[in-house]
Amino acid sequence: MPSTSPTALSTAERTLDVAERLLQVRGFNGFSYADIAAELGVTKASLHYHFPTKAELGDALIARYSSRFADALGTIDRDTTNPRDKLDAYVNIYSEVLRGDRMCLCGMLAAEYETLPHSMAEAITQFFRENEAWLTNVVAQGQADGSLSNGVTPSDASQMLLSGLEGAMLIARTLGGLPRFQSSARRLLEILNP
Repeated sequence: MPSTSPTALSTAERTLDVAERLLQVRGFNGFSYADIAAELGVTKASLHYHFPTKAELGDALIARYSSRFADALGTIDRDTTNPRDKLDAYVNIYSEVLRGDRMCLCGMLAAEYETLPHSMAEAITQFFRENEAWLTNVVAQGQADGSLSNGVTPSDASQMLLSGLEGAMLIARTLGGLPRFQSSARRLLEILNP
């Protein structure tokens, strides 16, 4: 088992930081350990010490990203009571990622789903299921208090929102950037107006 000294943690975290950025820009199959090693100024062997295989690196990336995303959703739940405001805050998570010239990590991985190790594919599926469950709950709250339309079931609304936001990010990457994404997100949310 790798050491848990501050230096080891620092190297592992720095590796994850660089790999996350590369994945969000190029995709999982678009970078190698050599790319990470060159950027960090370390040997590939030192990367393999912390993450023996690229699949293990991918698993760690998804786990960290999913945890951070879940924390962001928890913050929204804690700080925001209005369901419409919760949905706006959810969209803002995506906007901030795109503002940093990146894509949703799990969205990028979904594009490569068929080529990924099984553990990574399962983790991506779980990430999207958890997001849909959270969105379903928020929409159900909004429909119950009248702040959101009852015109679509909470489950269908959550699927539409998640798919629409992920797709809007992809298209915005090539056509119009952040303003294009924000316009598309606004239209998605308008569907839920009472």
